[in-house]
Amino acid sequence: MSRQLTGRVIENRQIGQDVFKITVESELVSQNALPGQFANVRCGRGLTPLLRRPFSICSVDREKGSFDLGYQVRGEGTRLLSETAPGSQLDFIAPLGKPFSACGGFDRIAVVGGGIGVFPLLFLLQIFKCRESSAFLGFRSSEQAVLLDEFSRHSGRLVISTDDGSLGEKGLVTRAFERELDKRAFDMIYACGPVPMLKEVGRIADERGLKCQVSLEQRMGCGIGVCYVCACKVKRQGKEEYLRTCREGPVFWSREVVWDD
Repeated sequence: MSRQLTGRVIENRQIGQDVFKITVESELVSQNALPGQFANVRCGRGLTPLLRRPFSICSVDREKGSFDLGYQVRGEGTRLLSETAPGSQLDFIAPLGKPFSACGGFDRIAVVGGGIGVFPLLFLLQIFKCRESSAFLGFRSSEQAVLLDEFSRHSGRLVISTDDGSLGEKGLVTRAFERELDKRAFDMIYACGPVPMLKEVGRIADERGLKCQVSLEQRMGCGIGVCYVCACKVKRQGKEEYLRTCREGPVFWSREVVWDD
C-alpha cells in the first residue's frame, strides 16, 4: 500500500552525534507501516540531490497519525534533511519493503542492532508483544548512542556495547550477544546494522540452530524495484540469485544471504 505522499514535519531534532529523528504526519503510514519497512524521502526541493534517500521507520503513533524516521547526516541529502524545519512539507514514498516476520508465536526474542541500524528494531519492539525480549545495541561511542530510554521501556533487558568503552561494555555487540546465548535461549533473532555485524549474527544463529532475520542497509536508487541498484545475493533451494533489497527485502532470513567477503 505504498504511495507517494507529502506530510507536515512535526519535529526534526538531533538525538546523537550527527543522528536525527524526524516526525512526520501521515495517516496512511501510521496505520499501515510494519516494523522493517522504510520511507524513500526527497531531501531537497530542487534537483539536488536527484535521488531520494531511504530511511527506516522507527516508530508510529496511530492515535496522532504520525511516524518517525531515523537518519544520520552523511552527505548533502541528509544535511538538507537535517535543516528541514517543523511545519515544512516532506515528500516521501512509503511504506516500502518487506517487514520483519512476527507471526511465528515467538515467546522469547532478541534484537541486535548496530549504529543507526537500531531504528527499525525499536519499531519492532513497540509493536511486537511477546513474553520476553532482550535488546543488544552497539555503537562506536557514547556520543552516538541513541534511543536508549525508548529501548529500555520496550525491552525486558538492554545490553549496550561501545567500541571505545565509553558506555556499557567495551567491544563488539555480537560478543555480548553470543555470551548471553550461553545463559538463555531465544526463539527468534532480529538484526539490523553494518554488514560485518549482520554476518556475525547470522553465523551465531546458524551454529546454534536459531531462527534469524536481518534487515540489510543498501544504497538504493528508485526504492520501488525498477533500477536494481540495491540487488543483493541470496541462496534459495540451493540456487544463488539476486533480489532487490527495496522490494524482496530489506528483511531476509540470515541463512539465505550470501555474505561476500
